[in-house]
Amino acid sequence: MTDARLRHGRRALALSFFVQGVAFALLVTRIPGIQDRYGISDGLLPVFLAAVPVLAGVASVVTEKLVARVAPSRVLRWSQPVVLLALVGAGAGDALWMAAVALGLFGLSVGALDASMNMLGVSLQRTYGRSIMLGFHAAYSLGGIAGASLAWVGAHWHVSLFWSYLPVALVLGPLAFLAARWYVDAKGAQPGETAGPGGAGALSFRLLLPLCLVMTFAYIGDSTVSNWSAKYLQDVLGSSEEAATVPYNAYMVTTLLGRAVGDLGVRYFGASVVVRAGAVLAACGFALVALAPSVWLGIAAFTVLGLGLSVIVPQTFAAAGRLFPGNSDAAVARLNVFNYVGFLVGSPLVGALGDAWSYRGAMLVPMVLVLVTVVYATSFGARGARYGGGHEQPRTVDVG
Repeated sequence: MTDARLRHGRRALALSFFVQGVAFALLVTRIPGIQDRYGISDGLLPVFLAAVPVLAGVASVVTEKLVARVAPSRVLRWSQPVVLLALVGAGAGDALWMAAVALGLFGLSVGALDASMNMLGVSLQRTYGRSIMLGFHAAYSLGGIAGASLAWVGAHWHVSLFWSYLPVALVLGPLAFLAARWYVDAKGAQPGETAGPGGAGALSFRLLLPLCLVMTFAYIGDSTVSNWSAKYLQDVLGSSEEAATVPYNAYMVTTLLGRAVGDLGVRYFGASVVVRAGAVLAACGFALVALAPSVWLGIAAFTVLGLGLSVIVPQTFAAAGRLFPGNSDAAVARLNVFNYVGFLVGSPLVGALGDAWSYRGAMLVPMVLVLVTVVYATSFGARGARYGGGHEQPRTVDVG
């Protein structure tokens, strides 16, 4: 496999992560607009929103079976345009059943896309022989910032959902589809790579379980920020409506920054050290949120959270690939399901605790859960399994 092909594959996959970040942000940030367009009641809205991650989890399981016969690159190449098509569909309909079909299609295609995208990232990192996984997720975060900004423009200028979504799909859809010709499917363990305790081919859920828990806890933390940061600042800390939008934007920016430099940390200090540091930093962020006496300290606390949580999810996928180098696609697909479990659990959990107890107290729950990641950090690789800084496994190729 040539250096040029790997570099092209890396850039093409980064573009796919970016496009997915744009699409997902455009959907979730315009949920109030979708609710108004279709007349979805407040009681029915949670059902629609919960259906998306449930169907995505189902699609992730199906993708595990599918990639035994079809290369992950083909699944990704065809699922990404479907995600964008479903996004446009969500803005084009005018009946409740149309919203159900569009969101259902979005959930199914996102599950296949997330699973195949991370499969390719894990296998490409293994071929490189050094940490590059955080860079892909940094592209996703950048896409999320771009998508949220486009959504703000659409809402500010009262652009309809259809005309907000259609230009994005027309530009990014063909671009991602054409870039897919450079995807790289790198199967199997590489020379000099030692299989984890599960063996090169065996996939033991018992061994994967610690990583599944870490993934769940990370997404509980992430969904807490995305769903409750604005309400927390406005209702608990007494901010204005404008100021209440700042924490999530700051969180997204620091998530991007953390992922942009995170690969260097993994190369020099090892994945387990970086994950431990991220978990402790995220726990400190939640503690600061719970104790914050003022608006600006609350914003600063959510900013710290972004830096801490940013490294955990990409390294969890990478750890699954290292643990099962001969069966990484199946490991990533199963692990991806717990992305959606955390998303489903996080927001209702914090909301229920906030109503029954207090929102300050509710912030301590994701704090404790994220801190549990420190206990499972050994699952991210021993010292000898570090990437970079003289500790990486021998590279298969020398690429940029």
